Amino acid sequence: MLNMRNKNYLPNEFGDGCFGCSPDNSNGLQMKFEADQDTVVSNLTVPKHLCGWNGLIHGGVITTILDEIMSWSAIHLLKKLVMTKTMTVDFINPLHVGDDLTAKGRILKVSSRHEAVIEGFLSNSDNEICAKSEGIFATFSPKVAIRLGIIKDERAKWLSELLGSN
Repeated sequence: MLNMRNKNYLPNEFGDGCFGCSPDNSNGLQMKFEADQDTVVSNLTVPKHLCGWNGLIHGGVITTILDEIMSWSAIHLLKKLVMTKTMTVDFINPLHVGDDLTAKGRILKVSSRHEAVIEGFLSNSDNEICAKSEGIFATFSPKVAIRLGIIKDERAKWLSELLGSN
C-alpha cells in the first residue's frame, strides 16, 4: 500500500506520443505516476473513445495500462529503462469506461543483471482487483537505449538525471 505521506510524483518528459504516458498524446491515456519505496501508482479514468463493447474497457487498453505501470515501476524502483519481453494478464472482473481506476506496480525480483520480473494490478473504484499481470522486462541504461535507437540524445540527459545514472 502506498504511504501517502511519502509520495513521490514522477516527472515525465516523454513527449514522443506514447499512448500510455505521454502528456502530449490527446488520444492516449496520459497516465501520471507517483511512488514510494516499493510501489508505483497511477490513478486514471479511461475515456469513452477507448471502450470495447457495452461500455467496457477494451482488453488491449487494460493490457496497456498494466504494461505501463510495470514499466514505470522499473524506471522508478530499479532506476533502469525497460522493454517488455513477456507479459501475462488475468482479466478477473470487467472494468468500465469512466470509472476511477488505480493501477499499481511493484518489482517481484531482479532475475539477472539485465532482467526483472514485475507485477501489476488494476483496481476499480470499489478497490477490487479486476486485472493483474506479471511480466519479464529487459533492463538497460540510457546509454544503451541511445545505442539501440530507443531514445534520442536530447532525452538522455533528462533520463540520466531521473535515473541517477550516466
